[in-house]
Order: sequence, then C-alpha cells, then structure tokens
Amino acid sequence: MKSTYVAGMLRTGLRRLSVGTVLAVLAAATVSTGAASADTGQRSDRGRLVSVQRTTTLAAKEDVAAALAAAGYDVGTVRFGVDAYRLVYRTVDPGGRPISASGLLVLPRGGEHELRAVSFTHGTTSYRYDAPSSTTKTGFASSPAITYASAGFAAVAPDYIGLGSGPGLHPWMDVPSEATASLDMLRAARAFVPRAGRVLGHDVLVTGFSQGASAAMGLARALQAGDDRWFRLQAVAPVSGAYDFRRAELPALLDGSLDRKSGVLYSAYLLVAWNRLHHLYDSPDEVFQAPYDSTVEALFDGSHTGPQLFAGTPDTIDALLTPPGFELLRHPTGRLARALRVADSTCDWAPRVPVRLYTADADEQAANANTDHCEATLRSHGVNAAVVDLGTPDFAGSRHLGSNVAGTAAIVRWFGRLH
Repeated sequence: MKSTYVAGMLRTGLRRLSVGTVLAVLAAATVSTGAASADTGQRSDRGRLVSVQRTTTLAAKEDVAAALAAAGYDVGTVRFGVDAYRLVYRTVDPGGRPISASGLLVLPRGGEHELRAVSFTHGTTSYRYDAPSSTTKTGFASSPAITYASAGFAAVAPDYIGLGSGPGLHPWMDVPSEATASLDMLRAARAFVPRAGRVLGHDVLVTGFSQGASAAMGLARALQAGDDRWFRLQAVAPVSGAYDFRRAELPALLDGSLDRKSGVLYSAYLLVAWNRLHHLYDSPDEVFQAPYDSTVEALFDGSHTGPQLFAGTPDTIDALLTPPGFELLRHPTGRLARALRVADSTCDWAPRVPVRLYTADADEQAANANTDHCEATLRSHGVNAAVVDLGTPDFAGSRHLGSNVAGTAAIVRWFGRLH
C-alpha cells in the first residue's frame, strides 16, 4: 500500500525527513537531458510510447555504488553502470478512458543483449514529482530500479496514473489501474529498449513496496492470465503490503496500533481518493472535522509536498474524522465495502511461479497481519508462499521504509538466482 509511509513522524528530529518519505519520499528536481520523441505508430493503443527523456547516467559501476550508498541502499550486487529514462506512454484511467502516464526505465551498461525485466511498483506518494521518473538524482524512490538495473536487469518502474508526468489526479490504492499502468509501462519499455541497442525478453520478475506490493500482485495476476502475449510471469516478490485493508490495515490505523500520523494521512488519502472514484460522501464535512473539511481534499491534488501534508493535517485521527467518518471506515458498507473487496483480493489467486512475501518485524505503518492474511489466502489456493522476515531494518527511523531498502537487497539476489 503505502511506501512512503510516515517514518517516525512524531519524532522531532525526523519530522521533515519522514514526511518526505511518507507521501513524498523524494522532492527532486525534474531537469533532464537528451529528450527525444518516439511513437510506435499505433494510435491510442495501450503501451504506445509517446516520448522519452534520458534523466540520469551513471557511467561506471563505481558511480552507481557511490550513488546507492549515499541513498542508504546496499551496493553488493552492483555490476554495471546504468542509464535512466523517463518514458511517457498511453494507458487507461480507472474508467477505461485513454490517458497518458509516465515511468522510470533503467538499463544496465553491460551484460546480456536480451534483458529480463524487473517491474518495481513504488509506495505511496501524493506529490506528483516524488514519483520515480521525476528525479535526476538517486534517492529512496529511484534506488530500487537502479539496484536492479546495475545487477543486469531492465528495471521498469511505473509512476501510476496521475503522478510523474501524467495528467489528472492519482487514484490511490486502485489496484486495477495500478496493474494496467504497470503492464502498459512494460509495453512502452519493450518498444524503447531496442533503441538502446538491447532487447527485452519474455520473462518478468515482479516486485513492489507498500502500495506497490498490492500493485505488484495485481500486475502478476494479469501477466499470468495472459493479458499480454509477449510477457510471461517468472516470480513475484512484494514487500510490506497492505493486502487486506478491511481486516488488517484499517483496524490498525484506526485503533492506534500503528504510527498515529500514518493513521491520519492514510485515512484521509483513502477517503479523498476513493470518494473521487466511488462517491463515498456528498460533502467533506460528513467525514472530516473542521477546519480540515475545507482543506484536506486540496492537499491530495498532486501539487502539495510531504511537508505541506504533514502541516495541513492533525496529529491524531480523532481530530480528523467525524463520528460518521469513523463509522464508515470501521464498518464499511455499500460502495466502500465493494471497493475494498476489489483492493483486498490481490492475494486471492494461485500463482504458478515462485512467490516470496517480504516483511519487517513490527512494521509501524503496514500491519504485519496483512502479510499473514495474504500468505493464508495463497495457501488456500494451494500456493506455498515463503514469508521472508527482514528483521528490524531502519531507514530514517522507520522499519517500514527500511523494509524497502532491505527487501531490495534481498530480492535482487533472489531474482539473480532464478533462471
């Protein structure tokens, strides 16, 4: 569900950083070089490549290692320098209407001619320029893709709808549109890779963190179902997901079991984003207390940074939600219940490939019960998914964010052993 969850938000010394890693992990400039237009000639087709910009070049493996180390990531699998590109491509919005989206493609400067793709789906951000393709510097959001590419994979990291260079508002935790945006990003990457002198092979290794864990499961299911004739699923490795929002994540957010500011931000994001999709309320004052009823929706318009979200919301969920707002989230009915059934079905299938679920001990932002429920649901379909305990990793005071760093290091090694 959420990458970018609040890392120790209430700790004074980490206040600014944790916001930048909650709903805005990287506030980076979007300066890029080497712009070039591209078009496959297939008008309005999903996955049609619209434009390409080279955003970053780390020519030598030593440059990659230095950049990853500065971002707090493991450098033990670095083999090659990398080139990073922002792709803009055609996809569809939650209503099936044509729209453009963007994403980050990172390619190794060496290795095999035919590359295996790793799809990495990122965690929560609300500020559009914190998406992976919008940074020219290596940081929290782009480091997983750079890690996979420097190990010899083609790393494909969609921004999702409404983030990065894509228009409109982001439909947060809408797994169907996350999956279509991810699949169409793979198609756009396949169209571009020959221009870099390489070929994208059939196999796709799928991973994602937090919000991106559910997105990864959605993409994996679509690949196994044959939604694209070229790509085939090889393995799935999501990290710290909110696979069961109704029975695991929402109760923990509402009762204070998790970080309290996380409860505020993610409850607000869910209500605002899903009201746009599913019409949960007629007026904000039905679910949000004053003065937030007149301000909170605008905070999630893609233009507000993490610090602005932190400053514009209360420190406790009691100060955010009205009694009907609490009731709606505690006991979902109607449209919300139907939407949750979709969001919570990402583990309700039978992958025919290896599956590993990665989690951190006592994650303060994604309740560990989410992974327990996912593992049990997969087991009910005859799938023995390994649960990998990452221990107590730390990034900026957060085990949740630390699980992204530790998970990336573990998964790149596992993927490298799969053939």
